[in-house]
Amino acid sequence: MSARSKIYPSFAEAVRDIPDGATIGFGGFAVVGMPINLYGAVAAQGAKDLTCVSNSTRGGATLPPGAPDMGQMIQNGQVTKVICAFTAPTRASQQLILSEYVAKGLIEAELVPQGTLAERMRAAGAGIPAFYTPAAVGTELAEGRETRVFKGREYLLEHALPLDYAMIRAYQADAAGNLRFRRSQRNFNPVMATAARITIVEVEEEILPVGAIDPDDVHAAGIFVHRIVKIPPPPEGWWPQPPASA
Repeated sequence: MSARSKIYPSFAEAVRDIPDGATIGFGGFAVVGMPINLYGAVAAQGAKDLTCVSNSTRGGATLPPGAPDMGQMIQNGQVTKVICAFTAPTRASQQLILSEYVAKGLIEAELVPQGTLAERMRAAGAGIPAFYTPAAVGTELAEGRETRVFKGREYLLEHALPLDYAMIRAYQADAAGNLRFRRSQRNFNPVMATAARITIVEVEEEILPVGAIDPDDVHAAGIFVHRIVKIPPPPEGWWPQPPASA
């Protein structure tokens, strides 16, 4: 790796400098677009007192057996707080490691409506400090918080959510960090990239030369991307290709 290259030789090298107390966003909607390999790398790196931001803390029923997700980091004692759209199981048959730790008072969980979570990160990337939204007005999530009426409708004040690091997954990348996502990988991944001080990407296909991705096909610009790692084939890497239906 040259001094100016964004291409890193391993996931361990890409996350080596993450300090205790960092705020880290993890992309993906269930397993689709989920940075499985970066979850494992952060768990192995060992940084503690982390605030983790994600749609949920679990990869869902389609996560391969033994594959890392946020639950591994929680069990390691690395996570102090989670900010998620789903802080509880969506089905009665499911169990979340997070639920156990929250019940014991070991982790703080902040529940944020899914659209609000995305907008808080988008606002951070756009330099917008706060915004008003009708989501969560009249619910427990709005208790004790600032609201304002616009044209007869009440709105809740939400603050931007900047990240120290974003961990995301892309289908293709070039050496400059321009990204192309595959199908529903374009969920939280692009907005997390803009919200983060440092964005780290795990890439499914070979990293292409600069200019190999048509500008019309760039879904996240390289200016928002700082480190990229090619996912190695199994058993070193998890899921080098997503399911065809994803």
